[in-house]
Amino acid sequence: MTKNTQDKPLNGINDITDKELTQRRNILKAIGLTIVASPLVELVGCNSDSTETNTDTNNSNTDTGTDTDTDTTVTPTSWASGGTGSMTANFPDTSLFSASDACSLALAKAAVEGPCYFEVDNRDDISDSETGLPMQLCFQVIDANCNPITGLEVEVWHCNIKGVYSGDTSGSADKSRFNSGYCTGNASDALKSTWFRGTQVTDSDGRVNFKSCFPGWYSGRTIHVHFRIKNNNSDELISQLGFADSLTTEICTTHPEYLGRGQQDTSLSRDNIFGSSYNAFLFNTSQNEDGSLLAWRTLQLS
Repeated sequence: MTKNTQDKPLNGINDITDKELTQRRNILKAIGLTIVASPLVELVGCNSDSTETNTDTNNSNTDTGTDTDTDTTVTPTSWASGGTGSMTANFPDTSLFSASDACSLALAKAAVEGPCYFEVDNRDDISDSETGLPMQLCFQVIDANCNPITGLEVEVWHCNIKGVYSGDTSGSADKSRFNSGYCTGNASDALKSTWFRGTQVTDSDGRVNFKSCFPGWYSGRTIHVHFRIKNNNSDELISQLGFADSLTTEICTTHPEYLGRGQQDTSLSRDNIFGSSYNAFLFNTSQNEDGSLLAWRTLQLS
């Protein structure tokens, strides 16, 4: 059976029929990469070759996409639940990035924006009280010389634990590309919400932090988080980041708020956006003392 490989949630919510879903698949397949804001190009980190390999041998957080993956994420004894309201851990300091030799591992690629983007206001807690495994998202943006860049806007957006994107575009100045029916399934709560979307401006360390929840999945895509970097309203990079297969399996098959939907149907290596280069798109992850998830990544601009 051929899997749907476009960047869209297929949840069957609100009695969407198989015929309607097939029609939607065909529409997005037709427009394909016309929604890409920039070509699929490679941005190379410091002390790296101009050609990126599929496996980063220096990165201890490497997932092979098989049962023998070597991801070093600590398997949690107890994940937190209930959304960001249950999070008590402070954001780690910026040594988080240097401690993992982030500069030499700072590889990023441009990837599709997808049809589920629209602009929202600046905020650090992007959950809108949605439930799920609380998650800290931390980014550091650096230049070609590995120096932090201040004053850049970093936007993130992702779906909720059910694999549904929020869809209240009433306050957005940039909503022309948003495919409401496809991304929300026309679910009434989604159409009234802006959950899991937000913008922060990089500080003197090139750093932004978000409080969020671990995303759910939708058919044909591995679990992922979209991000966009802007400089004075001009795009610098649009891409996506994912999580090691071992981590997504752990959460989706044991966490009480994700267990009902079970394991995602698309692994990293089978994802049409990440594909064989998925190692370049992975978050670093660990578990905080309060049971929340910490996910971080250095984003380098050439």
